[in-house]
Amino acid sequence: MIARRSQKIVFSLAVLYLLMLVAAAIAAPLLSPYSPSEQYLDRRFHAPSLDNLLGTDNLGRDILTRLLYGARSALIVGLVAVSIAFSLGGLVGLLAGMGPKHIDSVLMLLMDSLLSFPTILLAITVVSFMGYGLVQVMVALGVISSPVFARLVRAETLSVKTEGYVEAARALGTPPAKIVVKHIIPNIMGKVIVQCSLTFAQAVVIESSLSYLGVGTQPPAASWGLMLKDARNYLAQAPWMAMYPGLCLALTVLAFNIIGDSLSERFNPRLG
Repeated sequence: MIARRSQKIVFSLAVLYLLMLVAAAIAAPLLSPYSPSEQYLDRRFHAPSLDNLLGTDNLGRDILTRLLYGARSALIVGLVAVSIAFSLGGLVGLLAGMGPKHIDSVLMLLMDSLLSFPTILLAITVVSFMGYGLVQVMVALGVISSPVFARLVRAETLSVKTEGYVEAARALGTPPAKIVVKHIIPNIMGKVIVQCSLTFAQAVVIESSLSYLGVGTQPPAASWGLMLKDARNYLAQAPWMAMYPGLCLALTVLAFNIIGDSLSERFNPRLG
């Protein structure tokens, strides 16, 4: 009982943190009077103060402002990447699970081929071909994350379509499309939502990694990865430059993982 109550508290805190992060990202222009890209060279390396609550960076830019706008980039990348991965992977998974054996084999071979590459290396390769920028990162992350959704949706579809109510619907002559919409999708959405949460966290990490390597979000736009890249040469002189974006990144990923784990236990009670 105590453990379950503690899990609920942790889950609530994770949801509360993400809600506050989303609200702060949306209200960024209202919460900070500074521009995320405007440089104030006379304010370089200012420690946290009333004028700059979290200090300034090597170009005099306000850290808090760049954190808020960086949260926008992280959340937008996660949302778009998950949407692309869910749509593409879900469609492939449904086709593989409901279609004939030869289509299943071809589609899964394609998905397994994508999964055989290290995620970050494949992301760098795709972005390099498409060009650097936030849009390219979102598309790349959506494509490389789709095989996970495809395999999940296929496995769940194969399981659900053998249930008695699906067999009965098929025997009554219900069209396959109606069976998918009415019976398959509602019964697999629980686990898909869990995967969406975990993929969101992964997308935030990879976007920051790509930005840190210089192939993601490009200056002067704000990104947590870019902030960490700028801070690497000033860790002793201005530790706050790395501390705050690193903390935001860690807390955001932790919150999504907590939510994903909690939802997984809810939809799979035997695992809890």
